[in-house]
Amino acid sequence: MDKALNQYTTISISTNDVLEGMAKLKQLPLHLRRNPPKFISNECSYHALAPRFRSREGKMGRIFEYFVVCGLGPEMRTLDGDLGFHGLETHYLPSLLDQFPPSDHSLYPPPPPQLPTCVLPAGVAFHSSGFVSSDPANFPRSYPIVLTEGDGSKIFVSCIAFRDRVCEDITEAYRLPPNTYADKCICIVSHAPNFRALRDSLEEIFVLCFSTEGSCKPLWETIAYMVSNVPLPTPGKDRVLFAVENCLLSVEAPPEDTLPQADISLQPLVQCLDVDNLIKLFTSVLVERRILLRSNKYSLLTLVSEAICHLIYPFRWLQVYIPLLFFSGVDYIDAPTPYMMGLHSDVDTSYLATGGVVVVDLESNQITTSEEIPPIPEPEFSSLRNDILKLLHPNVVGIDQLRGFGNSVEQCPKSLSKPWGEDHDLQLRVIFLKFFASILGGYRNFIENGVFSPDAFLKRRSRSTNQPPEPMLVQFLDSLAFHDYIERRLSSDENSTNLLEKLQDAVGRGQDAMSILPKSSMEPEIITIAEPEVEVSATRYTYDRFPANVRSEEQEEKRKQILAAASGALESNGRHPPSSPAGKNTKEDSLSSRERAAERDRMVLDIKVKLQGLWLRLLKLGSTEDPLSSFEYGTILALIESDAEGIGGSGFIECIREHLKNSGWDGGLTEEQFIAVKELLKMAIGRAASRNDLSTVQDALEVSAEMFKKDANNVSDYVQRHLISIPIWEELRFWEGYFEYLMKQPANESVNYATLVTARLIIVASHMAGLGLPDTEAWNMIETIAEKQELGFKLLIKLRGFLSHVQQLRVGYWGASSFKQQSISSGLPSPRPKANASDETQQPAEASGRSWVQSMFSRDTASRANSFSRVRKWVSDNASSDITAAAQKKIQTNVRVLKGHSGAVTALHSVTRREVHDLVGDREDAGFFISGSTDCLVKIWDPSLRGSELRATLKGHTGTVRAISSDRAKIVSGSDDRSVIVWDKQTTQLLEELKGHDGQVSCVKMLSGERVLTASHDGTIKMWDVRTDMCVSTVGRCSSAILSFEYDDSTGILAAAGRDTLANIWDIRSGSGKQMHKLKGHTKWIRSIRMVEDTLITGSDDWTARVWSVSRGSCKAVLACHAGPVQSVEYSTFDKGIITGSADGLLRFWENDDGGIKCVKNITLHSSSILSINAGENWLGIGAADNSMSLFHRPSNAGTKVSGWQLYRVPQRTAAVVRCVASDLERKRICSGGRNGVLRLWDATINI
Repeated sequence: MDKALNQYTTISISTNDVLEGMAKLKQLPLHLRRNPPKFISNECSYHALAPRFRSREGKMGRIFEYFVVCGLGPEMRTLDGDLGFHGLETHYLPSLLDQFPPSDHSLYPPPPPQLPTCVLPAGVAFHSSGFVSSDPANFPRSYPIVLTEGDGSKIFVSCIAFRDRVCEDITEAYRLPPNTYADKCICIVSHAPNFRALRDSLEEIFVLCFSTEGSCKPLWETIAYMVSNVPLPTPGKDRVLFAVENCLLSVEAPPEDTLPQADISLQPLVQCLDVDNLIKLFTSVLVERRILLRSNKYSLLTLVSEAICHLIYPFRWLQVYIPLLFFSGVDYIDAPTPYMMGLHSDVDTSYLATGGVVVVDLESNQITTSEEIPPIPEPEFSSLRNDILKLLHPNVVGIDQLRGFGNSVEQCPKSLSKPWGEDHDLQLRVIFLKFFASILGGYRNFIENGVFSPDAFLKRRSRSTNQPPEPMLVQFLDSLAFHDYIERRLSSDENSTNLLEKLQDAVGRGQDAMSILPKSSMEPEIITIAEPEVEVSATRYTYDRFPANVRSEEQEEKRKQILAAASGALESNGRHPPSSPAGKNTKEDSLSSRERAAERDRMVLDIKVKLQGLWLRLLKLGSTEDPLSSFEYGTILALIESDAEGIGGSGFIECIREHLKNSGWDGGLTEEQFIAVKELLKMAIGRAASRNDLSTVQDALEVSAEMFKKDANNVSDYVQRHLISIPIWEELRFWEGYFEYLMKQPANESVNYATLVTARLIIVASHMAGLGLPDTEAWNMIETIAEKQELGFKLLIKLRGFLSHVQQLRVGYWGASSFKQQSISSGLPSPRPKANASDETQQPAEASGRSWVQSMFSRDTASRANSFSRVRKWVSDNASSDITAAAQKKIQTNVRVLKGHSGAVTALHSVTRREVHDLVGDREDAGFFISGSTDCLVKIWDPSLRGSELRATLKGHTGTVRAISSDRAKIVSGSDDRSVIVWDKQTTQLLEELKGHDGQVSCVKMLSGERVLTASHDGTIKMWDVRTDMCVSTVGRCSSAILSFEYDDSTGILAAAGRDTLANIWDIRSGSGKQMHKLKGHTKWIRSIRMVEDTLITGSDDWTARVWSVSRGSCKAVLACHAGPVQSVEYSTFDKGIITGSADGLLRFWENDDGGIKCVKNITLHSSSILSINAGENWLGIGAADNSMSLFHRPSNAGTKVSGWQLYRVPQRTAAVVRCVASDLERKRICSGGRNGVLRLWDATINI
């Protein structure tokens, strides 16, 4: 092939010689004639693209990179991902059938893996006939598409879609009717934006294939020669002539110092949209809105998208760009970041949240959006509008002017009175360039030391116009496109060819705008691609279908195996193909390794692109906006939470690292941003640690040490200091891994090994001190690493002194209190709590962000809706049979929103009907809920008082309320302020304040006999006598914070667990607290515990739950089927079954079977962490962190097995972040407390 690249010859001939050669085209049939087009330069410049088009040996690259055929492959798969044939009315995913160069070619990268899906956006449909001249609907269609690579470069593809006869082997294998036709697409792929050359070449290949006269050589030989031998022309110097059979074609590239190449006509844009709508679309692009183009013509979507990109020159659209979106990707419209997409009009988008999307209907000349588009300021708007009208309607604009008088001739040039051509395209582009020259006049004066000052520029403009800063201009100056232009402008490459500044200078001198464009009088040098000599033969090659290329033996064998498997599947199901699948294989199971890798790469790229935009927008939130309630925060959090492979978390941290490294950002955050970033990093690190993804944790550790806020004393408070609650910092293996990572970094070769080890350990010590690790723990780990490296005692002393010094500095300013008391599962409230912001109906940001994440990246296809009339609804593969269909029928909407807290709800307690008898009597609907919040308040809610549920507010705590309990007369609450307060339930008066804990109180329980049992992060469990306000005894001690406990008052057995990974059991009947057992087995924090009689169940962050014998102190079983931390466990006394809930959203039911415990039922109803499981005799209440709730019922005929639980009802779901859930099974009520301070109360017994 490299030899073929050098077969062209360079000759010096005049343009007249070329025209004589072109005249020979008149001798060809009419359908084969072509006019040699004139081409202009590329937007990216051929100079920049040249390296991409050179082979490894450095030889000149080709204009055509690939010729590809896409259509129905041997392995059929519906658009839903179902494997096999599912009827002639179903649409199927297209496959890559043939390509040249072949897939094993090493000089050039392979075609994009998503190419087949993009070139046939609607999929492959079956047809009973091919081309019918009387039916235009089945005519072949020619259209261009543009794909975007990960680095932002564009791939240009010319396509021809047509109906072609299905191959006989596929017809036989799938029992298709004879002479069945299916959609097929041939396309040419290139990185050069020569749309006309791509289209003309492809059309000649298509005509040559189906011509009745045939071709003189096999079609794939013609394709191979064309793809292999047509080189890129040198900008402004060459014109390449080549032939396809008897048709002569040409391509050229003019100089680099002119406007970027626009090898398309801008006429479709001005024909589809009137002047006002054109300007409105143009403005939407400048302020980087989400833009959706709609049309029933593929070509129109691509041409309009490319046209508007050329009109914003010298700026570039750097956001998501998909001019032609494939139908099954319609969920991309929910993306939160700016995008420009084109979608066929037949695709239904009514079920999607399109608020804020600028929808441009090209067929009806309409633009709709729910958010106002800021207008272009005057006088630029009037000038732009008038210039466009003069170009489009010169006779109308100048109808009152006297011809030949003044400058009327100049205003309406005669050259533009002819039909639309390249001159019109050029004039329109210069008009928009003049707009930028005007509105950005003098911008160069505000660039100092390589930084543009938008504030100073806006102030100067405001003084000159006597108007405040225009919103459109403010948003434009803050756009990614403008920042990118400034960066390019400051580089030496852009200064010499900056047409915007040339135009500003020309206007200042009174020159015409067109004068800035180069006028070259040089004739291009002709490069002729000479075809090899072909012996004259009477043989002509004709085809009744587009021929397949020669396959290798391996490819042919693989094809036969696939078809044999398909035929065997049909045989097993009967002679005739099924109209609907008898069974279903998931898409991931049958994809090849390359396809799986390509799909994952696409997912990674998509997530990272969205995260980059979300991160930058999060940092731009105004001082009056609450980041924790913002769309950006909610979406980033959902990306991190919902991604099992860690793409969301690692991508978010990578965005921060790149921003710190490349943009010059110093890491400074506002108070509001600081809280949001801290919570997001906690979540990302926690998820990465659970996957053992230490590299992501290491990156997060480093970026957290660079981001800060200024405190009241103007001292930098770094995010890192607030991450101490994450348990991985206490693990030696992490710091050993981080040390090894540092040792692999480049270092000065002259430094000896011991000095290098010391320097790396100083970095480790700095991070340990920055986190706030206790001095002793930090030194023990550093000493262990140093001893393994055989570091001398002098260097050890140096390290010890450094660590002590840093620790003293930290303690001297921040104090000695341990920040490890912060729970990883609890975030801080917004620094600006607003009462009116707590209503769930006022929180579209987080909800829509999560909805978009689930629809775009979730592998559970049940979250996707029907997006095309022939695309069947996607159904979840792993949902339980009693959930999917039944759940839809059981959804009810009787959910009340209770507002009163101004901070996140952190504690919820359900008061039973028996406990409130003294207050409300024997009422059927009796039963209270008590809530605690970060606003330090305790509130009592009476669900029976509709509209005025808030019964009382209890004030007394000075810290976040973490735990609540009650009996018939009293309420007890524990707080981060280390106090326990006892309240009178009837009078709501504060009775006692119990103080004695040295850490935040995590658990409280009201006992009989005026006793209170409390547990704290100081590792102690205390028994209090309310009557004497005294601590009776410290009945239990743990080595670390206690997160949960259980107490049986009838036996005096106490069980507690927490961060030390041990479950401790005491017998406290003696009052002193005799320890019975220390249960070892878990490797991470124990978050939940449940004790019934002699059975103890624990749930841990190590993704397992364990069942223990209380009396023997032994482990009876390990329940290890979850894919995340087990956050809640429950024991069902009626059937002696166990129910576990995890951060993976999965609910599992376990029961004893033949001496062991096995999982008998999985529920996938929830999509986030299960926070609460409450089981009664006949009812089971579930609450999850995604604000979803469910109620299960055990029918009388269900037997005594735990699998007998059946879904009773679920409420209508509203997306929000939930901290805690409580259930009142007697009244069939479930209540959730959200991060936004809202309680959501569901009455499952009432239908609305």
